[in-house]
Amino acid sequence: MVLVDSATRGGGSVVLPGRRSAPASPPPAATSGPTAPRPAATAASPRLAKFHVPEILFGPGSLPEAAHAAVRLGARRPMLVTDPGLRAVGWPDRLCVHLAEAGLRTTLWDGVTPNPKDHEIAAGHEVYRAEGCDVIIAVGGGSVIDAAKGVALLAGNGGCILDFEGVDRMAWPIPPMVMVPATSGTGADVSQFCIVTDTRRNTKITILGRTLVPDVSVVDPHLLVTMPDWLNAATGLDALTHGVEAFVSRAHNPLTDHHALHAISLVSAHLVRTMDHPLEEEPRLFMAQAALEAGLAFTNAILGAAHAMSHQVGGLLDLPHGVINGVLLPHVIRFNAAADPCRFVPIAAAFGVPGDTVPDSEAAAVEAAEWVAAEVRRLADELGVPRGLAEIGVTEADVPKLSSMTMVDACLSTNPREADLADIEALFRAAL
Repeated sequence: MVLVDSATRGGGSVVLPGRRSAPASPPPAATSGPTAPRPAATAASPRLAKFHVPEILFGPGSLPEAAHAAVRLGARRPMLVTDPGLRAVGWPDRLCVHLAEAGLRTTLWDGVTPNPKDHEIAAGHEVYRAEGCDVIIAVGGGSVIDAAKGVALLAGNGGCILDFEGVDRMAWPIPPMVMVPATSGTGADVSQFCIVTDTRRNTKITILGRTLVPDVSVVDPHLLVTMPDWLNAATGLDALTHGVEAFVSRAHNPLTDHHALHAISLVSAHLVRTMDHPLEEEPRLFMAQAALEAGLAFTNAILGAAHAMSHQVGGLLDLPHGVINGVLLPHVIRFNAAADPCRFVPIAAAFGVPGDTVPDSEAAAVEAAEWVAAEVRRLADELGVPRGLAEIGVTEADVPKLSSMTMVDACLSTNPREADLADIEALFRAAL
């Protein structure tokens, strides 16, 4: 896999209030930026590290490679999953041309909404069966890719998508999958996660299993220029949260650490630039790489409390996942750092903590962790993310339900600090 040589989801559009304007004289986009430090090996480092990854095709203009990948996987009648917004800007239809040129008869299905619903995935599966499809291709953000995974899961296993909540509940293989991400943050194109909204309980369920790792990911940064600002900000913050939570996860290892820290450094250096100068190619390239590397990190190290909590808020209110992460992450950082701040020292360095070095002491680690939490909030402020959950519709009355659902989310199991129901309730109240 060749990457750029640089060190350095929401019901409808959400207006992010109060975003600061670009600086009068912004610095030029860097061809390289801060190098994330290499974490030192410790006695707790695992002796065996498993690292699952799809075939990855990365670079501007790579969209046609998705058609070639489908052919290699044996496609004759592929199903292309997307959403109405992506169809409006033309990327799925452009890929359909490449698929036709490869001799494939494509069924295009765009019945996906943000935070894909259980009934939408059931409808997509019916289309897949009726059309006799074989390979599944997705062009879109995390919602589209999760919906495509859900369709693939039902195509191979039948039943209802909600039956598969939890870890490794799939009994049979699923069809080959080719993913083309159109946002820079979710990492769904390389992950073993499928997140689906349970419309009866108004929550998101987490489906987790190595079976869900796609066969091929085609990352074309050209697709990112059509994202609206709110989606660019939300998915960028999602990538940042992936990097931070993967690095401190109980299941981290040296392979995931490298990608997590590099993703953090890339988001820190380039996300705001993509907001202020959306047509510049280089920052888009770096954010595409950040999303990819953060995805590689979290699919192998899993996540933590911020995601476990965010899934519940997103399911309840159908709001953008990354925006919720931006509100929650500083609070979760402080909660986790209270038990062990040391893992946040390399994260501070990846963010670019002031000074040439980060002193190696417990007091300095506490300071570094607080600096990281404040820096995440500063970035969220610059992107116009609300400062509290109350601003996006969460109330005190929602806290008990949100907290109880968080306790059964798979992501909570790898949070570095044990959290009981009272802890989660306190975190939600602090974030209001």
